[in-house]
Amino acid sequence: MEWFTNLFLGAGIAHSVLILAIVIAIGIYLGRIKIGGISFGITWILFAGIAFSHYGMRLDPEVLHFVKEFGLILFVYSVGFQVGPGFFASFKKGGVTLNALAAGVVFLGVVITYIIHLVTDLPITTMVGILSGAVTNTPGLGAAQQAYNDVAGVQDPTIALGYAVAYPLGVVGIILSIIAIKFIFRIKFENELKAIEMQNGPKESAIAYTVTVKNPNVIDKNIADIIKLIGKKFVISRVLHTDDDMEIVSSKTNLKLGDILLIIASSSDIDAISAFIGPQCDKAPAWDKLYSQLVSRRLIVTKSEINGKTFGELKLRENYGVNVTRVNRAGTDLVAQSNLELQMGDKLMVVGGENQIKDVEKVIGNSLKRLKEPNLIPIFLGIFLGVLLGSVPFIFPGIPQPVKLGLAGGPLVIAILMGRFGYKLHLVTYTTMSANLMLREIGISLFLACVGLGAGENFVSTIIEGGGYQWIGYGVIITIVPLLIIGVVGRIVFKLNYFTIMGLLAGSTTDPPALAYSGVASGSDLPAVSYATVYPLTMFLRVLSAQLMILLLA
Repeated sequence: MEWFTNLFLGAGIAHSVLILAIVIAIGIYLGRIKIGGISFGITWILFAGIAFSHYGMRLDPEVLHFVKEFGLILFVYSVGFQVGPGFFASFKKGGVTLNALAAGVVFLGVVITYIIHLVTDLPITTMVGILSGAVTNTPGLGAAQQAYNDVAGVQDPTIALGYAVAYPLGVVGIILSIIAIKFIFRIKFENELKAIEMQNGPKESAIAYTVTVKNPNVIDKNIADIIKLIGKKFVISRVLHTDDDMEIVSSKTNLKLGDILLIIASSSDIDAISAFIGPQCDKAPAWDKLYSQLVSRRLIVTKSEINGKTFGELKLRENYGVNVTRVNRAGTDLVAQSNLELQMGDKLMVVGGENQIKDVEKVIGNSLKRLKEPNLIPIFLGIFLGVLLGSVPFIFPGIPQPVKLGLAGGPLVIAILMGRFGYKLHLVTYTTMSANLMLREIGISLFLACVGLGAGENFVSTIIEGGGYQWIGYGVIITIVPLLIIGVVGRIVFKLNYFTIMGLLAGSTTDPPALAYSGVASGSDLPAVSYATVYPLTMFLRVLSAQLMILLLA
């Protein structure tokens, strides 16, 4: 049985892999447990690692350090890849206000942390760990650990200890803050839903409707000229002439009085288009039955050479006699304008003859098998560029040590940029949600397991003998006070809807359990919108602020 004992308490590759695997498996299993409807999820991996380390089952320090940092890179890079496409768009339509409030939560948390540091004389390294745990931000923990290692040349275990001690009540505190805002302002969900409906009006989406040509000013004019005159984004898919002859519209198609048009446009533009061309038909023709040879197919862009090209460049209508009426991207229908740049995974609604559609299919791919194949070059190229960027020292006046984005910040920035602009460089950045989630979960699981295995040796003694129970109280203050302040300001000053506040508070702490609670409590996906709006900037600020506190104060 000596081999069995050495396998668990010894050293070597088999020992390291076995410990990591069992810690992660136990942690994920325990993550299914809910207490009061709240689950700590994969954070249980951290506590499983602490328990194993406490009883002597630890990893070689160099192996532990490598696996932890590599897991962190995988996690932040996959997060950046996911939020990248919507990162810059999040600053539109009130996003600036939400991101400013989220930045306020980060700033207040840093200030309160520093005040507690001054009052209690607790080392700033420990306080940064408590801060990261209190706001449930794992990348901030990784950034702080790496920054301290760069400055001192050694690891400080109290950073991870502070994180582990503060994390459980951090999750609970965020949810309690969301509940407190509801009771402070006596909020009723039905009133919030009505307010949103009145404020937003009808949802913008590309829809199909039918009009009859009645305006004499458009007679004998071609489609291209009419679209320029109206100045709205829309596509005319098909035209039914007065002699019951139907054709697919091209830019050179001329309209006649009484022609019936099938138009794809945003709901808000319908009235303007109808006023210019003619009224909507009370009873639309059965378009698909009028011309049996005309079919509609949904084709998926799966060829890498199409990535980043516009409809104007492809000339599908001119070359193949088909019409693309709309593009579905990530669940949203877009009008197929000539200047719309296509991306891998876009779903095109193509109308035309069966043979013509098959020709178009050869051009854009439409191969689900190919779409499921992982595109590894952008991932590893991005990681390379991210590590390179994270290692570049930035010198600021008054800061004794150069500031680096580090292994958390560098890959995060590059992933956001590649997710948003990669297709412009003809890089295929498309990754299925399941593949991205798998990469992210593996990364965070490895990271949390290593953090727990590294901190477990002194965890119990810290709680019992080292005043760790006080750290829990400090963490609660850091969690709740900034959220309550910003929540009240958002409601009173900026008149934010409560559902928006729920997502704002969850996103400003990058806390998925709080978002999950908000979705269940509200019965709506509205909190997820503001969560996604503030998440990227908040993640970046959490990583950067953790580093700066270590570099400036440690």
